[in-house]
Amino acid sequence: MLYGIAKGGFGGAIAMMSVPLMSLVMSPTQAAAILLPILVVMDGFAIKTYWGVFDRRALVLLLPGALVGIALGYLTAGAVNESYMRILIGAMALLFGLQRLLGSSAGAGTEHRLLPAGFFGTLAGFTSFSIHAGGPPFTLYLLPKGLPPLLFAGTAVVFFAVVNVVKLVPYYALGQFNTTNLLYSLVLVPLAPVGVKLGHYLVKRSNPEIYYGVISFFLVILGLRLLWNGVSTLLG
Repeated sequence: MLYGIAKGGFGGAIAMMSVPLMSLVMSPTQAAAILLPILVVMDGFAIKTYWGVFDRRALVLLLPGALVGIALGYLTAGAVNESYMRILIGAMALLFGLQRLLGSSAGAGTEHRLLPAGFFGTLAGFTSFSIHAGGPPFTLYLLPKGLPPLLFAGTAVVFFAVVNVVKLVPYYALGQFNTTNLLYSLVLVPLAPVGVKLGHYLVKRSNPEIYYGVISFFLVILGLRLLWNGVSTLLG
């Protein structure tokens, strides 16, 4: 439900609580494998909901980097310490969320630029592949652009729809789609359209200031959660 609401466009950062919550009862790797087929189904409903509503320039600049990030994630699978990744993304999300809530970054970086888009796109693809944590890097790039809520949400929908479909290939190559994981996915997938519709309902009725305030707030919460997960795992 959390991921579905986010896919519907309301506060994408809240989706990243899904893997940590599932990781309370299973390994993060299994949690990510179970979620991916569900995400692809959600993407289908979300694309239909937001068809034609997206920032084309942002996607053109972000997606090539995302594909590079996915390739890096596949090539380094098993070698990357997930705890350090959580700490890195958590720190970025926390600092950026606090900046937005305090108003210190208002109006900054409103123009699309190739190098920042390439950097954040690559980071989003890499972290999305590893721990489904592509939301913060994507948000860090796009949030300062000040897009209307529906346009921001639609751009996120298209970006992650492409990313998730591409991820199916390396996940399959790594043997992540075993019978047990796919059965869990099948049981949970009916929640996909419910969450997407609820998220779209909320974003259509959101004031832009409140909408971005919610995203920034959940970025702070998410950053704290990821930092806690990473540090506590390293400390044992």
